[in-house]
Amino acid sequence: MGVTLPKQGTEWGKLKTEMEARGSHDVKWRDGKTAVYVFNAGPDVAEVQKEAYTMFMSENGLGPMAFPSLKQMEEEVVQMGLALLHGPEGAAGNITSGGTDSITMAVKTARDYARKERGVEGQCNIVAPWSAHPAFDKAAKLMELEIRRIPCADLLADVAAMEKAIDANTIMLVGSAPCFPYGLIDPIEALGALAAKRNLWLHVDACVGGYIAPFVRMNGGDVPPFDFEVPGVMSMSADLHKYGYCAKGASTVLFRSEELRAHMIFDCADWPGGRMVTPTLAGTRPGGAIAAAWAVMNFLGEEGYRAKHKQVTNAREAIEAGIAKLGFRVLGRPQLGIVSFTHDEVDPFAVWGKLFERGWFTSLTTEPKGLHLMLSPFHESVTGTYLTDLEWALGEVKAGNEGKKREARYS
Repeated sequence: MGVTLPKQGTEWGKLKTEMEARGSHDVKWRDGKTAVYVFNAGPDVAEVQKEAYTMFMSENGLGPMAFPSLKQMEEEVVQMGLALLHGPEGAAGNITSGGTDSITMAVKTARDYARKERGVEGQCNIVAPWSAHPAFDKAAKLMELEIRRIPCADLLADVAAMEKAIDANTIMLVGSAPCFPYGLIDPIEALGALAAKRNLWLHVDACVGGYIAPFVRMNGGDVPPFDFEVPGVMSMSADLHKYGYCAKGASTVLFRSEELRAHMIFDCADWPGGRMVTPTLAGTRPGGAIAAAWAVMNFLGEEGYRAKHKQVTNAREAIEAGIAKLGFRVLGRPQLGIVSFTHDEVDPFAVWGKLFERGWFTSLTTEPKGLHLMLSPFHESVTGTYLTDLEWALGEVKAGNEGKKREARYS
């Protein structure tokens, strides 16, 4: 039999000690050795996250009449997001639990819009580049939609090829700003022109980039149009708990107008408990996530975000310069916080394995095979350590030592 509920409770001190012991085997993200899953903006932001979250951890976003404070904070977070992303007058949105939630709700909204406003019937489909996030596949499976993934051209969405995949039952085009595998921004302007020409809904997945790209641009970065300033963009997903540095789980799903957002809302009165209206997939919505998002955004402000994202840019540029000296090749031209790179003479996966031995936990790309870093402000202080360890790992692989430690363990 597996674990069962204990007959008697255990004092918190013992539980805390055990939890700390269990956590000791996790990746050392506080040391900057993790470049995925966690966004480390420093202890000042972490303190705001924690205190704001715990202040409202028992409150429930499901009840706006009971908790008008959460309703007001959510509205203000959404307004700040829309202002950063060129939302027009009348644009609207909501906080969700994360990027997959935001993407799912955008797909649901586009589907319902297509059925009601365009008269689309039968098997609906989504046309997306191969590099788009698997959350679109998950949403498609949930709603029994077809997803048509189109091969990329130079790692970016191939607009001409995507156009050929469109038919009368296409409900959504997808672009990423940036895509997760390569950290590259798809040609959103060209996708927007295609969407407008074919009277289609364009969703921009800016889960990674939505709360960094505007500030990189403010800092002088050459970021192309990717948001609601492109006329064809109908909806966007942008994660607060990524480069917004808010507590998990918090994202935003944003729409060009309230009329479009209306197709997202679930409204049910046909049961004994009275009318229930929910904007997103969740019923109960943790008040802590909403409150922490509001607090962090106001704590940092434009100036704070620009400073944090300058650190990210510095880290990425230092990494790019360092890996080039080691013979690695950057994939595309990343402009935000993700950088992926490969090597033409050694197996990048073997290099990853050696880095893991020194405590580094990062992502990989499979096509082409490469190393993948999603950088945080804290990484600016550890780029030298990473590059030193990368040089060592590369040398180990070149010397044929990549499997020796693993083999010895099982001998």
